[in-house]
Amino acid sequence: MSAAPRFAASGLAEPPSRHAARPRDLLIVDDHPIVLHGFRLLAEEAGIARVHEARDIVGAYRAFHRHRPAVVVTDLSFRDDGLSGLSLIRRIRALEPEARILALSMHRDPVIVARVLDCGALGFVVKDAPAASFLDALEAVTNGRSYLPHAIAIEVAMLNAGARDRPLANLSSREMQILVLIGKGKPYDEIAEILTLNYRSVVNATAALRCKLAVGSMAELMQIAAAQAGAVS
Repeated sequence: MSAAPRFAASGLAEPPSRHAARPRDLLIVDDHPIVLHGFRLLAEEAGIARVHEARDIVGAYRAFHRHRPAVVVTDLSFRDDGLSGLSLIRRIRALEPEARILALSMHRDPVIVARVLDCGALGFVVKDAPAASFLDALEAVTNGRSYLPHAIAIEVAMLNAGARDRPLANLSSREMQILVLIGKGKPYDEIAEILTLNYRSVVNATAALRCKLAVGSMAELMQIAAAQAGAVS
C-alpha cells in the first residue's frame, strides 16, 4: 500500500478544475430505500441527469452491464451478505477496468478500506459524513482522482508498517467476507450459499483463518469474527 499522498482527502484534495467533468449518469447501490433516496437527491443536486438504482449486488451488476454508468456509488454491506460489496467492485472492474467506483460504509476500519481500494474502488466515504464531503468525493472520483477522508488515508498508509501487529491486514477479501459472516452467526452451509462456494471451501477457509489469526479454537475465532461483524454492520 502506498503512502497517504496517493489519496485526495477531505480538505486536502486538489482544487477542482474549471473544466471538472460531471458524470452523465450514476448508479447508486444500497439496500435501504431511504439511503437510496438521499443519495439520489444529492446526485441530482450535483447536476447528474440520470441516476440508476439497485438494492443488491446481482441487480447492481445487471444495471451496470445494461447502462454502463460513468460512476458507481456502492455500499459495502448488504443485509446478511457480509462484505459482498467488495465482490461487486471486483466484478465491475473485471467487466470495465476503467470503471470509477466510490464506496460507502458506516465503518472506518482501515483494513476494510484498504480492501476496498485493492478491489478497485477509487474512493471511500463514510455514510455519516456531511453531504459536502460526499459531493467532494463524487467530484474527485468522477474526474479520476482518488478520495479518502484525511484521517483514514493516514491509517491506511500506515497499515504496511504495522502489518505484523495487525493480522487482519493479511487476510484476503474472501477471507474477510467469511470472517464477517461467521461473526454474524452464519453456519458453513449458509456461508457457502451466500458466497457461491462449496461447503468444503468454507471449511478450509475457516481453518486458514484460524491459522492466520493464530487462534487455538473456534470460540476464539468467533470472538474476533463477532467484533469484525459489528464493525461492518
